[in-house]
Amino acid sequence: MNAVLDAQANAATGARRTDAPTRVRLPRRPVHGVLLLDKPIGWTSNDALQKVKNLLRAEKAGHTGTLDPLATGLLPLCFGAATKFSQVSLEADKAYRATVRLGQRTEGGDREGAVIEERPVQVDRALIEAACARLTGKLMQMPPMHSALKHQGKALYEYARAGITVERAPREVTLHSIDIVEWQAVTPEHLVIDVSCSKGTYIRTLAEDLGELLGCGAHLAALQRTGSGPAQLADAISLEALLACTEAQREARLLPPDVLLRHWPALHLQADDAGRFLSGMRRRVDHPDANDVRVYGPHGQTFLGSAHITAGELIADRLLSPLEVQAQLPVAATPTLTP
Repeated sequence: MNAVLDAQANAATGARRTDAPTRVRLPRRPVHGVLLLDKPIGWTSNDALQKVKNLLRAEKAGHTGTLDPLATGLLPLCFGAATKFSQVSLEADKAYRATVRLGQRTEGGDREGAVIEERPVQVDRALIEAACARLTGKLMQMPPMHSALKHQGKALYEYARAGITVERAPREVTLHSIDIVEWQAVTPEHLVIDVSCSKGTYIRTLAEDLGELLGCGAHLAALQRTGSGPAQLADAISLEALLACTEAQREARLLPPDVLLRHWPALHLQADDAGRFLSGMRRRVDHPDANDVRVYGPHGQTFLGSAHITAGELIADRLLSPLEVQAQLPVAATPTLTP
């Protein structure tokens, strides 16, 4: 009886068996840089972020805009100092490769949804090119329910999967170009296109609009993000490959914190001015006015932060801390950046 009572007491208090294996929790550490991940299908952007964050044992991490679980491709992940500039990638233009299934409309506009309409496909390349041209430029788009757009803290696709429709407002987006990569004119007809667009463009909606212009209906069969600002999918690593790497190899995949700003003009400061810039002081510079510049100190490529230039004055926007600046330098380098 005493043994039974002891067992019940242990269960009630959550006591752990002394022979049960214990999980060793590795300590977190400061990690700075950007990892370009080729996100696998079925993963949310946050799932992928948390997995890589744990692999690197990083203290601080963030991604640069969500990809739907059904989408694959480029997902820049920011760590440490690089998280201060994740908004730059979020605001940047994007590039996608989309596979569009012609002749079928589905619930949600993708291949997972039930087919709600089928129509014959009677198109030729000239008609497709004309439809793509009509959809190029500025236009208003209604965000689809099956998207990662947040409503009251939850992604719209979570509501959609629960059968709930949320009221949305149309948004202005810009389609810079739509290029035909492949058109398969046999049943089932598939159209592969490369799309260059502004942030916030929904390729699922584009596929449906394209189907309506062609008179046959369409849905999105597959989607891969191939570019985000200056970052390209060709430079990304798959999650499977990252899992197979050693910790040192994973660290070697990290790009410097300024990689997402490489399309901005650069400004280099001497040690005295660099120190004052890091303290938030405005500096007179011999440089044209600019909305966005990336600022460097001495020792070549020591990234200090982002700024803008107005009336010849350099005004800081996002600054690295002294420790984040020091982390970029070789061990032997001891620059003086004090104001």
